[in-house]
Amino acid sequence: MKRTRAQESRAAIERLYITMRHLFNRGSYKPMGVSGEGLIQALMVLSPEIYGTLTDTEKIELDGLLYVMERLPKGIEECRYVRLISREGYETSHLVPLVPPRRKRNCYRLDDQIMYVEMTRGRSDIYDILTHLTFLYIESKKILRNSTDPKGKISSNWEMLEEFVRKERDGEELDMECASAYLSHIIGRTFEETLGAVKKFAKSSNSNSLFSIVYHLGKVAMEEANLGLDREISFSATLRERIGHHVYGELWADRIKEKLLEKNLMHRPIHIISANLHSVLNTVYAHQALGCGSFEEIEQVATDISVKSKNNQGKKIQDYAEKHGFIDLPDESGTNIGAQIIDTAHLQKSSLIPGTSLPDDPEKRPVLVVMDYAFGEQAYECFDELLKPYSKNGKKYPLNVVSTSIMGKAGILHGGKGDLMVPNSHVFEGTADNYPFRNELKKSDFEGYGLGVYSGSMITVLGTSLQNREILTYFMESSWNAVGLEMEGAHYQKAIQSASKIRGSIRSNVKVLYAYYASDNPLETGSTLASGALGMEGVRPTYLITYKILEKLFK
Repeated sequence: MKRTRAQESRAAIERLYITMRHLFNRGSYKPMGVSGEGLIQALMVLSPEIYGTLTDTEKIELDGLLYVMERLPKGIEECRYVRLISREGYETSHLVPLVPPRRKRNCYRLDDQIMYVEMTRGRSDIYDILTHLTFLYIESKKILRNSTDPKGKISSNWEMLEEFVRKERDGEELDMECASAYLSHIIGRTFEETLGAVKKFAKSSNSNSLFSIVYHLGKVAMEEANLGLDREISFSATLRERIGHHVYGELWADRIKEKLLEKNLMHRPIHIISANLHSVLNTVYAHQALGCGSFEEIEQVATDISVKSKNNQGKKIQDYAEKHGFIDLPDESGTNIGAQIIDTAHLQKSSLIPGTSLPDDPEKRPVLVVMDYAFGEQAYECFDELLKPYSKNGKKYPLNVVSTSIMGKAGILHGGKGDLMVPNSHVFEGTADNYPFRNELKKSDFEGYGLGVYSGSMITVLGTSLQNREILTYFMESSWNAVGLEMEGAHYQKAIQSASKIRGSIRSNVKVLYAYYASDNPLETGSTLASGALGMEGVRPTYLITYKILEKLFK
């Protein structure tokens, strides 16, 4: 029986998932060896949309390469060894951490051969980086092929690239167009495409130049092919021991609960909101400090702050907030998830936002616990620990959690960037797990604001890079009725349901609110995650979801 492309892709995802778990448990592998070849073949069969021309034997995928380099430590393309570690004390050493801007994690370059990368965000983080590294190794093989003739002789294009990289390293002036012309032959792209990519890489704060990246990817591949200097990925014993045991999630959650206990807030109505760390702060205190009387006024204040316009009110809001119930809790655990507490008893106005009312009795006023976005399976680890009672000196202190609200970024299947998705269930890709729930937010809550709004199921995927057009089309057009894909929903809901329905850690009728805004459309060429960030288009959907969460809870 002939399998469809979607079925083949799902099997490839399963092989990737199982192979990565096996290699992690084994402790190390050679990416160009037998084990690594299994990952490469599975990724080639899957051919994710985000990696564009991955399966082309000559063309290097440029947008995907930039996407990956902004999420990996600068200079990783120069290293033969990559070692994934837990938090093991390097933060106290003289080594300067390298922190990729698009995926916050500490990385340490020990010498010119080896890069250490801290993994403190759970298994999803490990699968994510292994997929990106596999993509790099596939591209390095293309560079090697394009730089040598059939007899293995180095081409003149490669020799010229080597010279350009030397000049760049020594600070000598470079003829960008001439260098791009030579580079275009090595990466299998037109001169126009190459020159455009060179400029994009030059604007990146984390990435080396495209000349340097291509050269070093090819150089390491050549040394492996000609000199037997194998590349290797390994996992520290401490990382393998700690993974799956909520080590970092427990540290993170305990710090929040310790602060709630210290401020005598555990018994008060607690509303947990997973969102970014500026939207709730600016929405609440733009109303409190500046008297903003509508969503549009709050949105304008947020826009001014985002673009750092002259005389923006960011500092005024921050200063006011710190005097009126706002507590900032930057991450110290290694989860890279910052948190905030807003004690509404200290607010001067009796309304949290326009159209809402707060109780007159300060003891009945709600407490907002805001956490930054989690990453994949980390959402379960952190939420599961946060919802547990806090234990101290042999006594347990349960949290009076009234609601849990999740605002997230997601890929949309029907609309475009900036549109909204209001789910009624989460389906965990690759498993039979599905989580229907009663969402307090409705599609109608968001209509009339100039954004597309879609309701249906959300697919919780295993990784940002593990989808292609055929799988997504199947989920969208079949009876699954999927409107988008993300990485955390099923993990959040699993923690909420176990805490409220089984363990009894929180009330069984806890309110649940979910809404997502589209950071990309993976089915649209030029609109995948590799096409770039949402930018100012993200202000309205981010603040509209925040506003509607607060309105729904307190109107």
